[in-house]
Formats: sequence, C-alpha cells, structure tokens
Amino acid sequence: MGWFSRRSRTATHTPTKLDREATPEDLAALAQFVTSRHGVEFYLEPETTATDTTVVAIAHDGEWIRRRTGSPRAAAKLADRHAVPLYEAAKTGYPERMRAWNRAHPERRMR
Repeated sequence: MGWFSRRSRTATHTPTKLDREATPEDLAALAQFVTSRHGVEFYLEPETTATDTTVVAIAHDGEWIRRRTGSPRAAAKLADRHAVPLYEAAKTGYPERMRAWNRAHPERRMR
C-alpha cells in the first residue's frame, strides 16, 4: 500500500485561499484613484488560489494601484460607473507606461 492510496478517493479537496477577500475599502480605493487622476484604465487579474480577483488601475502617467474586487462582475460594474476601460491583463499585458513609472519609483517595489 502506497502513501497516496491511503487518501479517501471520495473526499474532494478545495484549494485554500492564502489571502483575504475583497472589502468595500478596496473598491473605494479604486474609485478614489479614478476620480483623483485622469486617463485611468483597469486591468483585470483573475482569481488564484493565493488572491481574490484583483484590478490594477493605471493612470495616464503610469502610476498604479492594485486592489481586490471580489469578482470580474464587480470590476466591470466599477469600470462602467466611472467610464473606465477594463482590459484582461492576461490577454493584453500591462502598458509600458506602468513599467516606466516603476523604474522611476523604486521605493514602490515590493521588498
């Protein structure tokens, strides 16, 4: 008898999320970013086992924030409410202006 044969074949395994769910504060931060900057675009990042669905909001100059939205539908509603384009990051990638802004602001890099 091997190690893996001891597991129950009928038990279903649900992946555990390592991060928290989206909060109203996350959506408010995205809304505040949109209203305080111009040329903002949203880039939707899909849910993973580590994080909830997220949106990266990128302004005209490349400044950006990433916040959880809870679902693609919630992100789309927020984008519609603020007349902001919403792209799927996995399909389009991120704009060069975001990378340029990151190079100009190394203090924002994750440690």
